[in-house]
Amino acid sequence: MNNVTASLAADRTRQLRAAPTVLLAVAAVAAPFYFAPFQVFQLTMVLLYAVALAGLNLLVGFGGQISLGHGAFFAAGAYSTAVMLDRYDTGHLATLPVAAAGCFLLGLGFGVPALRLRGLYLALVTLSFAVFLPPLLKRLEPVTGGSMGLTVDKMQPPAWSGLAEDQWMYFVVLAVASAALLLARNLLRSRVGRALRAVRDNEGAAEVMGVRLSLHKTLAFAWSAMFAGVAGCLYTWVIGFVSPDSFSFVLSITLLAGLVVGGLASLYGPLLGAAFVMYVPSVSQDLSEAAPGVVFGLLIITVMFVAPTGLAGLPGRVLGAVGRRLPRTTAIPDRTPEAASAPDAEPRPTAAPGFSPTPAPADPAVADAEPVGAPPRTTEKE
Repeated sequence: MNNVTASLAADRTRQLRAAPTVLLAVAAVAAPFYFAPFQVFQLTMVLLYAVALAGLNLLVGFGGQISLGHGAFFAAGAYSTAVMLDRYDTGHLATLPVAAAGCFLLGLGFGVPALRLRGLYLALVTLSFAVFLPPLLKRLEPVTGGSMGLTVDKMQPPAWSGLAEDQWMYFVVLAVASAALLLARNLLRSRVGRALRAVRDNEGAAEVMGVRLSLHKTLAFAWSAMFAGVAGCLYTWVIGFVSPDSFSFVLSITLLAGLVVGGLASLYGPLLGAAFVMYVPSVSQDLSEAAPGVVFGLLIITVMFVAPTGLAGLPGRVLGAVGRRLPRTTAIPDRTPEAASAPDAEPRPTAAPGFSPTPAPADPAVADAEPVGAPPRTTEKE
């Protein structure tokens, strides 16, 4: 009976956890038919930022490593796609695996410093990568177009779809983002994800348990860079234009801030962080055209004060606060069910306070015997 009850409770828990995902999927499919083209464009940008943050979440949230150069991998995927479309007249869909594979290899090579560096030192090295990449792109003018950037054709919807350009682009990005988020979820539930958690929590204990630190640290950078490259490819598809100034080090800091605000080590954190990255700067611009950065920083401070674990952990924090405020009533039964159902037994005699009866020995020899461990008796001769 207990096993059946536990199984039913587990099924109900899984259903409750799956309900938000189902509702979110239905809303995502119906969204482009109820919003204006610009709002559909904003939702498309949220989806591609969510792909980049999902990769950053693997590295920072579950791997425990700090990266301030994620925007550089994002730029690498965007520029590789733009160069293939502009210089080599490649199809849009063919650029996606190339951008993903190229950034994966780039992440493998860049993951080597992660083997010897950690903390602020690793953050400084990754930040340097994000700082020197835009000037490098400007100097490679024959390939990247220099400071002027590259303009490419956007993906056009097929005639059979009956969709507008913004709607078709939204569904394409939604399909790629769904596949990327599902891949990230499966990675975290696999042996790789368990190894990343072990390395994050305690490297020494993880190594004793047989986890290869060098392999999994490098793979964390590689997977993270691959997701960023995919997001950069989608960015080129959606915008149709790339330039070095679009991928400054501010982008890397913004992505990291969005992940922290959304929620580290959370499956819904990248989506919430992507919405924060997309909408909050525009809201800050509307509130204060003179100093939008000040408003943006104050909003981040406010969110961190209200939800220290990120927006993904805010519902649990609210429910916990409500539960602590509810009155608690505990009733102590007079008799246990076993005692209530048992027949009345004869009461045992109780001794008076301060008196402990000792049974009289039956054998005089035993009564005259010395207790164990007592000192030997001494008799004085009169």
